[in-house]
Amino acid sequence: MHVLFVSPEVWPLARVGGLAEVSHDLPLALAKRGHRISVVTPHCRLAADVAARLERMDLTLEVPVSWRRHRAEVHRLPAGPGVDIYLIGHEHLFDREGLYGNAYGDYEDNAERFIFFSRAAMELALALGQPVDLIHCHDWTTGLIPLYLRAIYGQEPLLKQAGTVMTVHNLGTQGIFWHYDMPLTGLGWEYFTPEAIEFYGKINFLKAGLVFADMITTVSPTYAKEILTPEMGFGLEGVLQARRDRLVAVTNGIDHQAWDPSRDPYLAATYGPDNLAPKLRCGEQARQLMGLAPSNGRPLACFIGRLVDRRGMDLLVSSLETILEMGLDLAVMGYGEDRYHVLLQDLRRRNPERLGVYVGYEMEMAHQLVAGSDMLLMPSRYEPCGLHQLHAMRYGTVPVVRATGGLEDTVVDQRPDQPGHGFKFVAYDQPSFLEALHRALEVYRQPELWRAMMLRGMAQDHSWDKATPAYDEIYQRARAISQAQTDA
Repeated sequence: MHVLFVSPEVWPLARVGGLAEVSHDLPLALAKRGHRISVVTPHCRLAADVAARLERMDLTLEVPVSWRRHRAEVHRLPAGPGVDIYLIGHEHLFDREGLYGNAYGDYEDNAERFIFFSRAAMELALALGQPVDLIHCHDWTTGLIPLYLRAIYGQEPLLKQAGTVMTVHNLGTQGIFWHYDMPLTGLGWEYFTPEAIEFYGKINFLKAGLVFADMITTVSPTYAKEILTPEMGFGLEGVLQARRDRLVAVTNGIDHQAWDPSRDPYLAATYGPDNLAPKLRCGEQARQLMGLAPSNGRPLACFIGRLVDRRGMDLLVSSLETILEMGLDLAVMGYGEDRYHVLLQDLRRRNPERLGVYVGYEMEMAHQLVAGSDMLLMPSRYEPCGLHQLHAMRYGTVPVVRATGGLEDTVVDQRPDQPGHGFKFVAYDQPSFLEALHRALEVYRQPELWRAMMLRGMAQDHSWDKATPAYDEIYQRARAISQAQTDA
């Protein structure tokens, strides 16, 4: 199939969360199975080395947004056999400090920005002149595309047979905007109804994707169940329940070549299941990187991810003094809410040898922290899938996680009667979190038992090669549904 893979984040062009890695790795894995993948993403501010690799295409798109037409430049980046990345450029809309917002919050014109991006993706599909079999959309920023195909582009010969798949990576972010933005979409007011994109008097971009896509996927089986409930459906549980026959869960994978401790170029020493000793050197590297004191027998835990409540930051920060008293050192890397930046830096000043903080995200540092830590902490309030726990297990780093979403699905809890490769807790409260950490420390003090846990984690297969066959079936089903609707 020729798949138009539309995502707001693609590594190494832009990264806010794990969607960037998925949007890089999954197309390559799909191409290995014979698909031709055209990835479409906004042209945001890029690092100089990445920008130098782009090819300017002799192509300018005229993209309608309300009564105006925005001109969009297109650049191309070959990503591998069968995969091309197309960057939609608009200096005013996307040459900014952040992808969705800055330190002061989301950009006020995000509706216009991602209406433009969605329309531009469709215009690009026509300009490339290649029939499209499937359009794979990711999260709210692309949610209007299935509706655009139905309402505006469905009769175009190059798109007439295209099926659509809407993947929900995080239902908590939906792209909700006031109804005065409706004219920007170019859609008629007949779509501003509870059966379409209206949501409590506003426009809901993600709802458009859920209602009009041929198939809906999400990124772990447990999360697929959670989003059908009022607690985790964020107001869209009714829409999802009505379309649950189209909802399929495919657990995310990771690139086992990029995340391989036996050949990772970022590490002070490489290691594997047959020789774990060099991991100690990685621990020294991680401590030096974060300005921490030598271990003196204390294990090192790390937290990598968005510094927001959803990722359990309120739980982590409130527990931090107790964590240090328990004998754990901690390294935190991520960015998010400014209040957590301030809190963590203040705690760092009071515990300079035991707590390391890096506000930001660096892929090289992520590899080094995962390899050099003994434990990874993911006390998430909710976690659709999560990638960091998969990286950690691959590197013999034991995850301590809350049993939600993909963390529930991918981590087996270590119990006296159950050999596992991580530690889980259920209730979202400090006692439950600390109890899981106590259990982890008890096992850590038993080297042979801890080593066995490390090896069980390293033996897990979470490669994309395992996940992509499911997408073959989903794509075929979506295209069959689309064709049946076209023929009706």
